[in-house]
Amino acid sequence: MISRVLAADLPQHVGGRVRLAGWLHRRRDLKSVSFLVLRDRSGLAQIVLREPVPALAEETVIAVTGTVAANAQAPGGAEVTGPEIEVLSAPVAPPPFDLYRPVVGGTLPTVLDHAPVALRHPRLRAPFEIAAAGVAGFRAALDGLGFVETSTPKIVASATESGANVFGIDYFGAPAFLAQSPQFFKQALVGVFERVYEVGPVFRAEPHDTARHLAQYTSLDAELGFVTDHRDVMAVLTVAVAGMHAAAAERAGAALDLLGLTLPPVPEEIPSIHFADAQELLARHTGEDPRGEPDLAPAHERWLGEWARREHGSEFLFVTGYPMVKRPFYTHPDPSAPEFSQSFDLLFRGMELVTGGRRLHRHEDYVAALAARGEDPAPYAGYLAAFAHGMPPHGGFALGLERWTARLTGAANVRQTTLFPRDLHRLTP
Repeated sequence: MISRVLAADLPQHVGGRVRLAGWLHRRRDLKSVSFLVLRDRSGLAQIVLREPVPALAEETVIAVTGTVAANAQAPGGAEVTGPEIEVLSAPVAPPPFDLYRPVVGGTLPTVLDHAPVALRHPRLRAPFEIAAAGVAGFRAALDGLGFVETSTPKIVASATESGANVFGIDYFGAPAFLAQSPQFFKQALVGVFERVYEVGPVFRAEPHDTARHLAQYTSLDAELGFVTDHRDVMAVLTVAVAGMHAAAAERAGAALDLLGLTLPPVPEEIPSIHFADAQELLARHTGEDPRGEPDLAPAHERWLGEWARREHGSEFLFVTGYPMVKRPFYTHPDPSAPEFSQSFDLLFRGMELVTGGRRLHRHEDYVAALAARGEDPAPYAGYLAAFAHGMPPHGGFALGLERWTARLTGAANVRQTTLFPRDLHRLTP
């Protein structure tokens, strides 16, 4: 039995006999010869047939055994001749559009409705190869900084984190909720491991119907203890994002080439601007006066992204010191200006990619913060218990994987970089 060889490895076997297996990507019949193009996870391979073969529909799963010959015009510079073809599985319906064409022939709703087959198109699959590489780079970067990977519950007893809407579920007859983030758990685990991270789903029942929001997405979270302020967190985030870009270049080079992408460099020190200074810039140069607003509008983020490119040559920009009224109760205020926080957003190409900052760490500060906001501490009892036993100064961040991939690839809609998206209108497939 000949072991299976991947399409990308054919040039290493010129003159030898190999076995390929994959999908029939394309068939071309000429007068005296036919060409089959087989697609597997590594790419495309050309098979040359000098004798008639039964008609095979595109997307038929086949195994091909034959001899490898050099051919500069074939994919990768090699092809298979004298093939023996075995049909492993035949399709019973055609794909919604031709998967062999270089340009995707379906609209976004068509792609999403038929995702299990539509994502076979190399251009549609490529962003997810880049995303997978980015996650690997995130993990490697934080592993290198002494972080411990954790997996925390996605079913929680109370809906208290940051005031966002939540999905309620029946948990054996008791009310429960899908977790909006691992925030409370990762803070508690700082008291165990000092440095933790998690890659997992989060759920937001917010009725947004935009190109940048989802009801479920993948969050890359990290939390670290013994920080001086939010700048320590920003430094770790910079290393993590640089690791994601490096891994994408190393592990997903073919996908980047297919999409014609060049990865933007991540500066060793990403430029930053205080929220109040950003508002002053916007007031002076945009014809609008956002001063007094507690947050940045999407249009303001875009303008600041252009400003960062123009003034600093960077696709990334930290905006620090957001007003406390716009941040969760656990955010640490700036000691020198308590109306502002020791928090930040990281903008990537003019859109918020990451939110993070320093947290409160003393039990009495949490009690006071809840009282100042007029909130009952009872629902937070389990959360506050972690701070009753001594917690170090700490902070962290959360990065949305699908949004990072969309900004990196230039996708107009985050659903283009989401496997089986969940939003206001979509619960299948």
